[in-house]
Amino acid sequence: MFPENLGSKLSIDETSLSHGELYTLVTNKAAKGKKKAIVAIVAGTKADDVIAVLARIPQTKRNKVAEATLDMSGSMEQIVRRSFPYATRVTDRFHVQRLAVEALQEMRIKYRWQALDQENQAIEKCKRLKKTYEPLLLENGDTLKQLLARSRYVLYKRATLWTERQKQRAELLFEYYPDLKRAYNLSIELSNIYQNTTDKLYGMTRLAKWHEKVRVSGFRSFNTISRTIQNHYRTILNYFDNRSTNASAESFNAKIKAFRAKLRGVRNIDFFLFRLTRLYA
Repeated sequence: MFPENLGSKLSIDETSLSHGELYTLVTNKAAKGKKKAIVAIVAGTKADDVIAVLARIPQTKRNKVAEATLDMSGSMEQIVRRSFPYATRVTDRFHVQRLAVEALQEMRIKYRWQALDQENQAIEKCKRLKKTYEPLLLENGDTLKQLLARSRYVLYKRATLWTERQKQRAELLFEYYPDLKRAYNLSIELSNIYQNTTDKLYGMTRLAKWHEKVRVSGFRSFNTISRTIQNHYRTILNYFDNRSTNASAESFNAKIKAFRAKLRGVRNIDFFLFRLTRLYA
């Protein structure tokens, strides 16, 4: 723990150092991932353990923290609420958007399994009839199962960033699976709310309209996201005050992973933490 690095704006996130063991990482945004960035690294993600460590910092210092960005984890929210009582909690926009993308990919995977099942049934039928199975080839040379498998990265990107081949693949995908087109549009629309909105009240209105579109769509996975957003409404809307994200924490995690890869893994966690804090604390 490094109380002297405490700033008015913090990021809190979890990171893995070795063998999937998680650590809670509190960083100062003002340091921009350089020296004096680390405020605390605590083994585990249990709220009570992290709160007990942060409680060693004088209350007067902790009361000066004005804002903390975090994910939608209940433990992280509890840590910030109890350790930094005057800090505005901001749910990271990228965690919210990632939920929408994962819901879209879940639908794509479901259709892919269906295509695989249909192909297996067609092959077995041809064997019984002693015929040669010839799969349906689409305009771009893909079969349906290949189309669904190769569309993974297409659905991650905006239409303006698609290559010509990706445009053709997307057109075929949406022609055969119109539900995926509707789900893709919902995902992009959620991203647009974050990207094009600067007013908190306007953001709340646009999110309410998005919730209604999700309800009408009837997509189970998107309805789950909608409920999750509603349960974190206040901290999600706090993003529109200063457009703060947890990108600094994610960037710092990437640095840790790169450092770990350069050392070809971590054999001695204590020594790794020592080197990490010498560089960034």
